[in-house]
Amino acid sequence: MSDIFAVKALVFDVFGTVVDWRSSLIADFTKWSQIRGIKADWTALVDGWRAAYTASMDEVRKHPERGYIILDRLHRQSLEKLVAQFSIQGLTDADLDYLTRGWHRLHAWPDSVAGLARLKTKYIISPLSNGNVALLTNIAKFAGLPWDLILSAELFEHYKPDPETYLGAARLLCLPPEQVMMVAAHNSDLKAAQEWGLKTAFVARPTEYGPLQKRDSKADGDWDIVAKDFGGIADRMGC
Repeated sequence: MSDIFAVKALVFDVFGTVVDWRSSLIADFTKWSQIRGIKADWTALVDGWRAAYTASMDEVRKHPERGYIILDRLHRQSLEKLVAQFSIQGLTDADLDYLTRGWHRLHAWPDSVAGLARLKTKYIISPLSNGNVALLTNIAKFAGLPWDLILSAELFEHYKPDPETYLGAARLLCLPPEQVMMVAAHNSDLKAAQEWGLKTAFVARPTEYGPLQKRDSKADGDWDIVAKDFGGIADRMGC
């Protein structure tokens, strides 16, 4: 196994790894809809929204000639399709904006802030997310995430798993890829990062997709660190 103590910076997937998007959105929309008098199956909508996430980014990745589209806009486009699909009535443009910005109001997993604070004492820490800069900044403010900087796919105009994201992060940090560690709850993200020379850390989030989660319930690659939470990563990194 490679020497993880050469690492100078840790970069993090955000949705599902640092924040609990599913529970946050369902609770937010359920409370809001009771005040607004809107009826919908918010669990189904949230799950459907996340299911559209990768496909919407893949369209951007496959058609670079159309130009880069930030995640906030992709989220809004997917939401409009889902509202029609689920026949949700009575939503205004302001309502659609509120729901889209629900992704800016996500709560951290219980171990995230404390674990990040420990890692920050010794390493540069940053998101490396498909979220756009404003989205990631607002999540950090809302959830109290102590990032040193914001690294976003928007800066490189490429979505993960394109190599431009992982190598771009290392370039902006003025570090070789092997001195950057990608932290994620998703094996596919780590696989791509590893292919481009980054170190890797898997953290289990076994309820990210709900109580019946099957995908990413455990590590399935030769990652440098496998931990149950961010505290476990901090232990391994000597913080």
